[in-house]
Amino acid sequence: MSNSLPMGDSVTVQAVLFDLDGTLVDTVLDLGGACNMLRARRGLPPLPIDDYRPVAGRGSAGLLHVAFGMVAEDPAFPALCTEFLDIYATCLADHPCPFPGIPALIDTLRERGVPWGIVTNKPHRFAAPLLVSVPLAATAAVVIDGDSTANAKPHPAPLLEAARRLGIPPQACVYVGDEERDIVAARAASMQAVAVRYGYTADPAACDGWGAHGVVDTPSALQNCLLTWLTTVATQ
Repeated sequence: MSNSLPMGDSVTVQAVLFDLDGTLVDTVLDLGGACNMLRARRGLPPLPIDDYRPVAGRGSAGLLHVAFGMVAEDPAFPALCTEFLDIYATCLADHPCPFPGIPALIDTLRERGVPWGIVTNKPHRFAAPLLVSVPLAATAAVVIDGDSTANAKPHPAPLLEAARRLGIPPQACVYVGDEERDIVAARAASMQAVAVRYGYTADPAACDGWGAHGVVDTPSALQNCLLTWLTTVATQ
C-alpha cells in the first residue's frame, strides 16, 4: 500500500479538487437509508448499512442491485430508480458527514492559501442541498456537479471546467477520488490523480491498478502526502 505521492519533474500544485461521496463526505447512511425505506414500502426488512457501502459510489444501479438484486436492464428498474431518488431527496441531508480528518485537511489547505473544490457526478438536485448541510463546503472555491457540463466523469470535462473557473491550468491541479472513473477523468484532464481506499471502493486493493499518481489509505495520510507534495514544490 502506498501513502506517498510521486513528484513529477515539472509539477506545480496550485489547487486540490475532490470527489464528493466517498472521498470528501460519507453519505452512505442516507443512501442506504433511502434504499431501506424503499424496501420497507414493499414489506422487506432493512439491510445493514454496511451492505451498501461498497456500491455507494456506483449510483442508483449499484444501490438497487444490493437492495433488490435488480440490474439496470430490468424493465422495472426505471420506475424503481425514480422512486428511490424521490425518497433520497427527502433524506439526503439527514446524516452526511465529512470523513474524519477531512475538515483538518481543508483547514490546512486554506491556511496555506491553496484553493480547493468539489467535482461530483451527483446531479444538482441532490448536490446543492447536500452541500448546504455540510458547513465545510461553504469554503470551496468551485463546485462542479453532474449538471455543470454536458459529460460526467470519467469524461474530463467536469475537471477541466473546475480548472477553468479557478483560473488554474489543469496540470497544476490535483484530483482526489475513490472510484476508478475519478482517476480516468483526472488523467484525461492532465491532472495529478490520487486514489483513496477509505471511501466506497468495493476492492481497495484494486486502487493500485487504476493508474493514479498516488494511493492513500486514510484522510490523515492524504493530508500528509499533499503537504509533502506542496512543500516539495515550494522548495524546488
